[in-house]
Amino acid sequence: MTGVRQITLGPADADQRLDRWLRRMHPHVAQGRIERMCRKGEIRVDGGRVQASTRLATGQTVRLPPIPPEPDVPMPGGARVSDADAAMIRGAVIYRDEDILAINKPPGLASQGGSGTTRHVDLLADALRFDRDDKPRLVHRLDRDTSGVLLLARSVRAAAGLAKAFQSRDARKIYWALVAGVPHPRSGTIRYGLVKAPGHGAGGEGEKMRVVPPDAVAATEGAKRATTDYAVIEAAATRASWVALAPITGRTHQLRAHMNAIGHPIIGDGKYGGNAQEKTEDGWGAQLGGQVSRKLHLHARSIALRHPITGARLSLTAPLPEHIARSWELFGWRERDAAADPFEDLA
Repeated sequence: MTGVRQITLGPADADQRLDRWLRRMHPHVAQGRIERMCRKGEIRVDGGRVQASTRLATGQTVRLPPIPPEPDVPMPGGARVSDADAAMIRGAVIYRDEDILAINKPPGLASQGGSGTTRHVDLLADALRFDRDDKPRLVHRLDRDTSGVLLLARSVRAAAGLAKAFQSRDARKIYWALVAGVPHPRSGTIRYGLVKAPGHGAGGEGEKMRVVPPDAVAATEGAKRATTDYAVIEAAATRASWVALAPITGRTHQLRAHMNAIGHPIIGDGKYGGNAQEKTEDGWGAQLGGQVSRKLHLHARSIALRHPITGARLSLTAPLPEHIARSWELFGWRERDAAADPFEDLA
């Protein structure tokens, strides 16, 4: 049985319901029991009482009571990592040391579990123990269809250090995207706020972020400020462009919503920009047609940060996934033609 714990939340823990966050760590704990612990005040956030549905935020501290290892309910199917998935996730490792490891997350694989999601990085991380007893822990997330660099901590100390780096914005993240049209000016900063718009299904399906003008954020309930730097690296006439994106803040769907807001949605993004192939009065459609894949063209290209234990500067880069590499080849673009940080010359 674990004792009372005080857990400080990192970016990977934020914007989740409390009950879903807890069951990802302790999947055997029944929903009814979580609700009872909340009612009795055994679970608290920043010292205050909460409900099972309370949304968590980065930097908050969650108090958990002792939780016994015995299951409250049988685990369905006895989830385990298949040999094929173990080989796949180990093959995705692009960096590993005693304290951290990084994978090039493939598109279509969720970072964490959720409603109807039984195959995800957090589960497959069990195959990334290598010489450790404990599986590595996610310290941030990528959307299911976004590929690229994803960090995991191999020790508690490393997890705390990485969470602090993301929280204080010491980690420099650069994404590559293929977008419809060519943004003008070719580099700039997007400052639209974001607020969650509810989905239409019984389980909240279709939930997305709605942009809010910067001067309306303070007056919009639930809205948060969001900032993204962008820079065009290459353009295919006026039809499409290769854009580098640097999120200054880390909001849900930030890059996708921001690019759609300026009229240049990311190719393949049906949620933000639609699936139209033709230019409309509101901007370009998010599909090019022809030989270009309909999959999302958003890739977490690199992360640069100080190592949480040694303090050494660490820069990690992930090669493009197959469908984006094919699009680059189609347009005659080469990965090596882009600077490691395209924004350095703009500073």
